[in-house]
Amino acid sequence: MGSKTAQLILSLSILVILHEFGHYITARWFKCRVEKFYLFFDPWFSLVKKKIGDTEYGIGWLPLGGYVKISGMVDESMDKEAMKLPPQPWEFRSKPAWQRLIIMLGGVTVNVLLAFFIYAMILFVWGEQKIVNNSFKGGIYCADSLLLKYGLNNGDKIIAINGQEIKYFDDVPAKMITAANVTVEHEGQQKTLVMPVDLIGQLVEMKKQGVGFIDFRRNAIVGDLSDKMFDTMNAKKAGLQRMDKVVAVDGVPITFIDEMGKLVEKKKNDSVTIEVDRNGQKLALRSGVNADGKMGLPWLTFNDLDSLGLLKIDEKKYSLLASFPAGVAKTWEKLSGYVDQFKKMANPKTGAYKGMGGFKTIGSVFPTPWDWQSFWSITAFLSIVLAFMNLLPIPALDGGHVLFTLGEMITGRKPSEKFLEYAQIVGMVLLLGLMLFANGNDWFGWGRSK
Repeated sequence: MGSKTAQLILSLSILVILHEFGHYITARWFKCRVEKFYLFFDPWFSLVKKKIGDTEYGIGWLPLGGYVKISGMVDESMDKEAMKLPPQPWEFRSKPAWQRLIIMLGGVTVNVLLAFFIYAMILFVWGEQKIVNNSFKGGIYCADSLLLKYGLNNGDKIIAINGQEIKYFDDVPAKMITAANVTVEHEGQQKTLVMPVDLIGQLVEMKKQGVGFIDFRRNAIVGDLSDKMFDTMNAKKAGLQRMDKVVAVDGVPITFIDEMGKLVEKKKNDSVTIEVDRNGQKLALRSGVNADGKMGLPWLTFNDLDSLGLLKIDEKKYSLLASFPAGVAKTWEKLSGYVDQFKKMANPKTGAYKGMGGFKTIGSVFPTPWDWQSFWSITAFLSIVLAFMNLLPIPALDGGHVLFTLGEMITGRKPSEKFLEYAQIVGMVLLLGLMLFANGNDWFGWGRSK
């Protein structure tokens, strides 16, 4: 099992178990009988199961989520026979509407609290590092991105997105995909560029073609070559050393990594002359280039560049007490950003639906090798996504049940069980269709325009 797959399974297992625990604990709180508590689904058979009291705990074989089966509730089990019997005091349907509402919101509540707690602990353990947007002098780098098509240039400095000033470059990629306008400084002059309504859809297409998005320009200064993995690579064989400043490639002057990359890539399966400044001394070194147009060359880390004054990193440490309000703020920030993206996805004109992905897409987000800070950060964000998606007013989701219960509380009229059964079927069909589309998009590009 690959590292990404293992991280995906562990992350989703944590989220599903805790989400369902939210329903389970509130149901037990109001003295509802919980018949089953399962990680993954168990049609026909389960991998593991054990009954304790009234509840069967188990692990199913179909890894598409999980569930708790609460007595007297119309859910994915579609247990129609049980619903034909008279209501019993321990059943969900016998409880007052406000109790049923709390049970329905239990899973979402736990997911939000989990995200807040994880972010708080990340800030407490690792702190926070962000690159100050106006601290690097080289501006941005858009590769061959379509951003060049809409007026951005390599070397521009991003000032604001959608009228909001950008303090940290770390915020640029997420804000750019939902940008309506971008204010940049180009050759000393500020200008505001209008982005197309389908920018996010075009960016998805660009990513599928393997084209880069946006980054900031980094000075071409050689990083640490001490790892044995570099012993067999061209750059180390050629004699390049840490802190060498690359100033030219085949006689063409360069300053930044992207400038060097373009020149070296033209020499696939060939060699290039790399001119470096080593402690004030100019050296010309001949290096081979592999079939991918690479030399096997590491660059200085962000912290190294910060120590040289080539950019500025704001670093903040949090005490345990301070980490909790900061965790709440980060949860809200991530939720707001996701809602903005979801609005784009809900509008066909944006083309954002092309980026809807399933398990393959989610799994690709996790890093290799395994990094616990990244793992927990991704898990916290997925917890927010799970909470938001479950609140959508779709039958078969928590949001659908919440909508019906709120309607009952307002009107005083409870939906019939037959209506709830039909609504559940419609919701399950809709969710199955969305799941098929998302995972089909992963493997077959169903969302791609023809």
